[in-house]
Order: sequence, then C-alpha cells, then structure tokens
Amino acid sequence: MTIPHATLPSGDEMPIVGTGTWNLSGETVRESVRTALDAGYTHVDTAEGYGNESEIGDVLSEYKRDGLFLTSKVLAKNLNYESVIEACKNSLENLGTDYLDLYLIHWPNPAISIRETMDAMATLHDQGLVRNIGVSNFSAYQLSCAQHVSELPIAVNQIEFHPWLQRPDIVEYCQETNTIVEAAAPLARTEILSDEIVQELAEEYEKAPAQIVLRWAIENDVVVIPKSSSSEHIKENAELFDWNLKDSDHQRLNEIDRDEPVYDTAAKDWTGETYGIQQ
Repeated sequence: MTIPHATLPSGDEMPIVGTGTWNLSGETVRESVRTALDAGYTHVDTAEGYGNESEIGDVLSEYKRDGLFLTSKVLAKNLNYESVIEACKNSLENLGTDYLDLYLIHWPNPAISIRETMDAMATLHDQGLVRNIGVSNFSAYQLSCAQHVSELPIAVNQIEFHPWLQRPDIVEYCQETNTIVEAAAPLARTEILSDEIVQELAEEYEKAPAQIVLRWAIENDVVVIPKSSSSEHIKENAELFDWNLKDSDHQRLNEIDRDEPVYDTAAKDWTGETYGIQQ
C-alpha cells in the first residue's frame, strides 16, 4: 500500500493518511501502531498529553526511522519558552528518536505570549530537533497571529474536521496561507458513522462508513489521522485511493454540516491537565 503525500512548505512530504493514537495506551497502542506500520502506514500522530509516547517508542524502535513521519504536540500549559524546549526533549526521549518530523502546539493558551512559544519552536528547529512546526485547534485569527510572529512557516493546523463540522472559514484561510489542514477526529469519534447519508453511501459504494467519510475529507485536500484499535479498521482506513466519490455524492456529504463539534467546544476547562493555566 502506497499512501500519497502532501508537500509542506519545507519541501518535506507528509502522508495524507496517518494513524492517530489519542486515548490509546499500553499494549493497545503498541498493537495499533504496529498493525498500522505493518499495513503500510508511515505517519504516526501522538502528543505528550496522550501519555503514550513511551509505548509508541517501543514499537518505533522495530522500524527504520527514516521511512516514518512522526508528529507530537506540546500541551497548552507548557507553552512558555523553556517548557516548550523541555517538553520536546522529553517527547524525543520517550519516542526514542532524535527528531520529530512535525511538532505542534496542541491548544492555544491566551495566558502565554504566542511570540514566546514560536521563538521556542524556532529554537527547536535550529537545533535539528524538529523539522516542521505547526499548531492544533487554532482558529483563523489565532493562526494568523502565530504566522505574524513566527520565524518559520506554520506547516499544519490540526483541527476537528468531519462532515458534521466543516469549518469553511478556518479551512479556506489555511489553504490560502499554504497551511495544511489535518483532521483530528475525522470520524467525529465514530459518531458520524451512524449518519443516514454516510450509511447510504457506504452501502452504495460497498465500503465501510469510515472509508466514505475519510475519502470525502481527502477529496477536500485534508490530511486524516483516524484512530482505531481494530486491526481490520486500521487497514480499511487507508484503503482510500483506488476509488473516489461521485461529485454528487461528495456534495451530499458537504450538505450535512451541522457546525457540531465532538470535542472542540467553545468553553474549556482551564484547570484541567490539557490546559493547566494557573490563576
């Protein structure tokens, strides 16, 4: 299986389908990542906040590093300069690698200067610890601010994106500024799979509902990182490239946008582990 690539501003190539690892731990995440790599995936997405980097590192040690595209993320509570550097080095140690292909700010943190954070990201790049930088869960406004103060191109904005949450303003701004859109929760944490239109199209195309949704996303030039602990589903989720949706069926999915997130809701728990913003 060969997965096509998107080209980042640096010229590096990022596979447009990767394996997500959110909410997977222990032997489950080991088996998930191993199954994905054996099936032909080369793109693995994790984060310090997932608490599974060491387990993923155990698996990555069995494979040739040069053939992989590895992403991790720094928590919002760690966005001051020194903490970004420390968090990245900890991720590298846990993952057993000398560099990350992509390092993302996991969530914006309005309590810390974005200039300070981007300066730290530039330092990591200068030291060869990260090859590309990006953000996650940033609005168009937040992304434009980061772009304004960053020494480096912001290669990726990883956002919640699926047929029920299509976010045209963010997607269009990213595409206008040569920022790859990467879909976190591209299957709406499985909720989209029961949608009536998705079910109808899955039957018509003789595909799994997840394949219909993922194919729709990549036809919108969006990178997808579906997560699964099922060997069958992991393999299916990358079988997207010898078929396509008819324009009319693609449009049917375009028309089911509800502006309905499954995780990126308006209010956040600023005291939790993800944000950890001090009073």
